[in-house]
Amino acid sequence: MSYRPSVENVTKAGSNEKDGLYEFVVKMVDGTACRVFYSRYPEWRLTNISRLQQSPCPICRKDFICKCMDNFSGVIASQMHEGQWFDKALAE
Repeated sequence: MSYRPSVENVTKAGSNEKDGLYEFVVKMVDGTACRVFYSRYPEWRLTNISRLQQSPCPICRKDFICKCMDNFSGVIASQMHEGQWFDKALAE
């Protein structure tokens, strides 16, 4: 069975609006939480993603730092664009 991430909620964790850098906490439907870093200029672009250590990785099942979520950064970025999560998170 392959992993299919699905974004459930996004909250803004921090920002440097002068430079257009943003940090979001993305919660997936399966309970996985990730910290996602974006650059806003010239358009929204995902720069880094890391899984928060609240539960084991849903892909490799390790409970320590792994890079598995890097493989799904394109899927997560497209879901954030399509779901208009940027506007929702920044409006809070």
